[in-house]
Amino acid sequence: MSAQTKREVLAKLRRAYARAGRLYKRQLLDQAVSLLGYHRKAAIRALRARPAAPRPPGLLLGRPKTYHPDTLLPILKPIWFAALQPCGLRLRALLPEWLPAYEADHRRLDADLRHTLLSASPRTLDRLLQPLRVGGRRRAGTRPGSLLRPSIPTRVEWTETGPGWLEVDTVALCGGCLDDRHLWMLDAVDIRTDWAGLRALENRSQHCTLAHIRDLEASLPFALRGLDCDNGGEFLNHHLVAWLRQRPRPVLLTWARPWHRNDNAHVELRNRTRVREHFGYERYDNPEVTPLINALCAGALGQLINHFLPTLKLEQKQRRGQRLVRQYGPAQTPYARVLAAAEVSAETKARLQALHATLNPFQLARDIERQKKAIEARRRLPT
Repeated sequence: MSAQTKREVLAKLRRAYARAGRLYKRQLLDQAVSLLGYHRKAAIRALRARPAAPRPPGLLLGRPKTYHPDTLLPILKPIWFAALQPCGLRLRALLPEWLPAYEADHRRLDADLRHTLLSASPRTLDRLLQPLRVGGRRRAGTRPGSLLRPSIPTRVEWTETGPGWLEVDTVALCGGCLDDRHLWMLDAVDIRTDWAGLRALENRSQHCTLAHIRDLEASLPFALRGLDCDNGGEFLNHHLVAWLRQRPRPVLLTWARPWHRNDNAHVELRNRTRVREHFGYERYDNPEVTPLINALCAGALGQLINHFLPTLKLEQKQRRGQRLVRQYGPAQTPYARVLAAAEVSAETKARLQALHATLNPFQLARDIERQKKAIEARRRLPT
């Protein structure tokens, strides 16, 4: 018997017990003991108990609410969706910069409401946004490039400092059918600043992959110093290795150990938060959408991710008994981390600041949705 059924039976027996005589009360007690499994004394107490008086309408117990969902959620909702649904820690970090853009794009906020939003803790923001949150493993598309493995070092941990050290990976836009007649996404992330780079590939040939890595390097606000990849043949090939090594300042190429996904944990995480959240698991097999996707990634999407979406960086890990406790630094945008990097030139920082002053995150979010609709309409080959 479920708890709800027990409550219903007890309520019915209690009403009869209140009107019953001595002999009938014994029978009701017998029924309560047999049906509900109560001890006889517990049954007497339960049947004698009076139901709690209904609370007067409008009477609230405890301290009054500080953060009212009816007031704050209409403001947080457009910010949260435009910022690609960040967690509470990242949302709290982006609010000081996003609220002025919200007021310019939507409506003015009074000082008290603005103070309430800025003083909300990450846990409070998560609780407020809980009603908006919605609740396997897929075949891998990596083909090993084995010829050059002995000559390329493997990497387990990042010990280098400063920007310019990238993890790269490719993601299949195959719709569940890996037949190599679909597009791929090249995903790159800088380890120290979290600066993002995305490009669409018509295929994973050596020439195509190298061309788009060149394009990604040209868009970076810092010099490329190292490249870390998985064991895919699109990266471990003579064209890419020669291009990285035969430069005035050679770039270190390393690769992750096979079957060790955590070796590429930074870019693997971004494969979901960048590629899958924007392009999903659907199939893209029309080459005509490649320039459209690249225009989106190099423009509005890249600017939103790098300039306005803060990320968390792990500072240290401590072993406490059986638990591994991770401590993160304050959430910052990749743009802020680049400005704080001593390796980035003053000229590059000034150019980034001038660009940042012209950007509005809500306008970027609208541009992203508009371009994604155009891409969605043309992603499949005509039949």
